[in-house]
Amino acid sequence: MNTADLGLPVDVPSTALFTDQYELTMLRAALKAGTAGRRSVFEVFTRRLPDGRRYGVVAGTGRVLDAVENFRFDPGVLRFLRERDIVDEETLDWLAGYRFSGDIWGYPEGEVYFPGSPIMRVEGSFAECVLLETVILSILNHDSAIAAAASRMSSAAGDRPLIEMGARRTHELSAVAAARAAYVGGFATTSDLAAGFRYNIPTVGTSAHAFTLLHDSERDAFRAQVDSLGSGTTLLVDTYDVAEAVRTAVEVAGPELGAVRIDSGDLLLVAHRVRQQLDELGATGTKIVVTSDLDEYAIASLAAAPVDAYGVGTQLVTGSGHPTASMVYKLVARAESADPKAPLVPVAKKSTGGKTSVGGRKWAARRLDGHGVAEAEVIGTGEVPGDLADRQLLVKLVEGGEVVAREPLDVVRDRHAAARAGLPLSATQLSRGEPVLPTEYAHGPSGS
Repeated sequence: MNTADLGLPVDVPSTALFTDQYELTMLRAALKAGTAGRRSVFEVFTRRLPDGRRYGVVAGTGRVLDAVENFRFDPGVLRFLRERDIVDEETLDWLAGYRFSGDIWGYPEGEVYFPGSPIMRVEGSFAECVLLETVILSILNHDSAIAAAASRMSSAAGDRPLIEMGARRTHELSAVAAARAAYVGGFATTSDLAAGFRYNIPTVGTSAHAFTLLHDSERDAFRAQVDSLGSGTTLLVDTYDVAEAVRTAVEVAGPELGAVRIDSGDLLLVAHRVRQQLDELGATGTKIVVTSDLDEYAIASLAAAPVDAYGVGTQLVTGSGHPTASMVYKLVARAESADPKAPLVPVAKKSTGGKTSVGGRKWAARRLDGHGVAEAEVIGTGEVPGDLADRQLLVKLVEGGEVVAREPLDVVRDRHAAARAGLPLSATQLSRGEPVLPTEYAHGPSGS
């Protein structure tokens, strides 16, 4: 099962080598030691949010499910491992038949999270779970960072739509994932056709400055675009003189001109001037789109400007200064034998420097106040308190190796909007601050 099951046209190739070598060398040693089959629980979490962020956004879960399903060691991959002498023949034989057969639980994609939240829990034998560490982290860390930036930007934009247009500012494959994560975080469209093709995200785009420069005059360029795309198109008006370009644009397209785009200058000042000019020319329905290195702070500063949409590139695809969510994948419980009935024993890393972890197979729930607003992220082991039983956050994503929770991206996008709306109002403040919800731990005996 993969993206094609949602009616989308692109399958995910083998993800078996999207990993670090030590995953395979640990497997090799565990097979030799007889411990590879021990039932194990790994959890994904972050110890802290990026500096100044009030909440995180879970994104990339759907891509993780595709990656797990396509984690296969085909003959070419096995030959590579053999030639590099990374693992021995016993391990190669084991890898040849690899299929994840365990269970995965996680926060549903689009949900918000906080320090310590068990964002994803992977259960199965040590051997099958340890191999997935790097690919799961690479997807969740990237996509969650982009989605968090997108969420802040969409909050700052209010009801004004956001266009993702950062493909040229990042790796070509990262651009597709970034467009998907931005859509989860609240963006309305993307300029990246690969993202539209793979994930059915609405795509937009008209012309760049090169198109204007190609023609003998700005009027010729506008006429060519309108003749091709219709009067509802968006004309780029800052190649030469903005005021003259707006006048020409309305003369060419008429008062039905769809929109003008401004990509440079003092956007606040220019937007006011352009709006006044458009209205005076009778193009009262023509919208104004602004671009030019926007981030959430620039968007917020334009809240009072007559702007109808924003296009965001560089700052979005780089996480607006925080390109990773700093998530980790840690073993938190394991059995003392390969017996499937053997009880789980909590385990945890103990070290200095803020890298400690909490052992035990965890649940998570969000406690609400009397007004139905979230007031704490509660994490624990063992039995879930009765008052939190219907507020649990983890859902089953994979059962017995089979994906059970794949869903359309629009469902994920709507979930994020609802999750963010359920947080205290201070969550959307752009000023620096602590996580908007405290993390509380309710310890108990580790569940099996």
